[in-house]
Amino acid sequence: MALNDPYECPACTNLFAQWGHNTLAFFQQVGQAILLNSRALFMTPLMFRKRMRTEVAYQLFYTGIKSLPVLSVVAFFVGMIFAVQTGIELARFGQEVNVGGAVTVVMLREMGPFMTGLIIVASVGSSIGAQLGTMKVSEEISALEIMSIDPVRFLVMPRLVALMVMMPFLTLYTDVLSIFGGGVIATVQLGVEPAAYLDNALLYAENKDLYTGLFKALVFGFVINMVACHQGLTTKGGAVGVGKSTRSTVVISFLVILITGFILTKFFYG
Repeated sequence: MALNDPYECPACTNLFAQWGHNTLAFFQQVGQAILLNSRALFMTPLMFRKRMRTEVAYQLFYTGIKSLPVLSVVAFFVGMIFAVQTGIELARFGQEVNVGGAVTVVMLREMGPFMTGLIIVASVGSSIGAQLGTMKVSEEISALEIMSIDPVRFLVMPRLVALMVMMPFLTLYTDVLSIFGGGVIATVQLGVEPAAYLDNALLYAENKDLYTGLFKALVFGFVINMVACHQGLTTKGGAVGVGKSTRSTVVISFLVILITGFILTKFFYG
């Protein structure tokens, strides 16, 4: 056998075989997650049925209203932090009045949907992954299938509707509260009049910035549900598996939101 024969190195062969296996497994998981969420998306007209309205309403309440306290604190202080950092630099050039435009544009375009997505992943997405994972390992999912109840329709679709409906509203709430927080700093620390702050914010912000941010929030809602439900419904290994699924839900959702946000920004502003 020749010395340069690749089959003479079993370690190299096993390494490339493992890489190929992992790559195929990754794309298989991605395809399964997209198909799962797509099935749920096509089932959304069923949300108006009597049996589904209660579950959808509860998911809307859990995703939206229950998330407001932590979202309020984060949004207010993010606006204040950004106004402090931006205002300090603008004050060096005597342009601190422009802090309103800077805070508003950044929050509408990027930080509003991004921060909302991260908070919802940590609070709602992790809960979905843990809940569905527990149902999977305790065979409740199998029990639903035995009773001829489609888990996608009963479990995935209401959560998808809730996330895609509430994410734009929560993002708008985050934008408003962050801009208000920035206004507090601009008035108290930088000496900018509230009317001047608001006028400057409206001068630089455009309708496109608002619509882009809300569209990102809609996409992020789809992504969060896709990752959380897929991780939950593919859980294995009892309580340890539930913990792994919850962690994977948060980590993967964070990464996908970052990548998706960059792609959308390049598409709208590239």
